[in-house]
Amino acid sequence: MIELEISEVSKIVKLKPHTLRYYESIGLIKDIKRNASGKRVYTEEDLKWLQVINRLRTTGMNINMMKEYARLRHIGDSTVSERKKIMEEHLKSIENEIERLIEAKNYVERKVEIYSEMEEKLNGKGK
Repeated sequence: MIELEISEVSKIVKLKPHTLRYYESIGLIKDIKRNASGKRVYTEEDLKWLQVINRLRTTGMNINMMKEYARLRHIGDSTVSERKKIMEEHLKSIENEIERLIEAKNYVERKVEIYSEMEEKLNGKGK
């Protein structure tokens, strides 16, 4: 069984030690063992969970939703339906954000077209 100190884990998961300690303080990660010196040591399972947390962060999930998801996960398989509901809500949020970004993209594309047309007219007059 691997046991890594916080500095090693920090490099692997690309999170600062402060962030890892914060995640532990708010219950996002739990049951981190300590070695004889009292330093935190992370297992392979801890690393896997930290990768899930990172993934959730990159999807834009807010910290409160991540905390609830983590709490339910810690309880176990009896919470599968609740965790699924969280993911469904988050998926809807992502879909709404994609829709908003597509609208913004379309607006900016149209502005670029307008400016391109204006440039062509201005350049045509200058000749």
